[in-house]
Amino acid sequence: MDASDAALRNISDTAFWVAAYRARETARADALFRDPLARRLAGRRGAAIADGLTPDHRQEWAFTTRTVLFDALIDAEVGRGVDVVVNLAAGLDTRPYRMDLPSSLQWIEVDLPPLIAYKEAQLRDESPRCALERVGLDLSDRPARQALFERIATRGTNVMIVTEGLLIYLSREEVGALAEDLAAHASFESWAVDVVSPGLMRMMQRQYGTKLDDAAAPFRFAPEEGPAFYTRYGWAPARVESVFKTARRLRRLPFPLNLLAMLPEPKRPRPGRVWSGICLLLHE
Repeated sequence: MDASDAALRNISDTAFWVAAYRARETARADALFRDPLARRLAGRRGAAIADGLTPDHRQEWAFTTRTVLFDALIDAEVGRGVDVVVNLAAGLDTRPYRMDLPSSLQWIEVDLPPLIAYKEAQLRDESPRCALERVGLDLSDRPARQALFERIATRGTNVMIVTEGLLIYLSREEVGALAEDLAAHASFESWAVDVVSPGLMRMMQRQYGTKLDDAAAPFRFAPEEGPAFYTRYGWAPARVESVFKTARRLRRLPFPLNLLAMLPEPKRPRPGRVWSGICLLLHE
């Protein structure tokens, strides 16, 4: 493996990295999910990026647990009547192919055009389990995304937004603007997000900082107030699941982290604490 293979060139390369971890989980005898398309999508590039990290910095358990928790939120919300799922910065996610979804469900993936084109080419012969549409769009273009949201808002009566692994790369102001744009539509009823504490972001910056700086994709968003950050924009936290605690329950935490996960969590967010969670927000 050439050193350049393991380097992150841009933000889209993180999608190949995460797909490689999904492929590794799929290969386990006790896999928590099965993603038969992950290895193909990750390719040599994704495997090289994942292998280029030292064992102490890989943290595969966190990525696996995040996937499991997002799966559970999506499954529960679809069961409660969601008729459209919008996956922003969808990357190489394959949920429309691997999850048990109703054929009537509309699923819309949004990401940068080159990544969408790659995914379309790789999966052209595969059949999703629901109605799938892909949109090539730079989400930092606010007028363009607002226009997209306007179009999507009329597609269903109960729309779920998914932003897995996106928001940590945005500034506080950018996340707030996105929250406002989503809240402008009454049909956007729920939003699944991942949240990290400032303490965890500092630790992640030490682990991955140089790699991400080379890709011009530094970590930026870790609200001190935790999930409560979204309330000012019209989104109320309805469910919060600790990634750490869930990883212990799923038996993915290595020793001695599995022992630390037995400690009780504080009732209020502590900025210095190392914590991450997956949250379901409801439109107020």
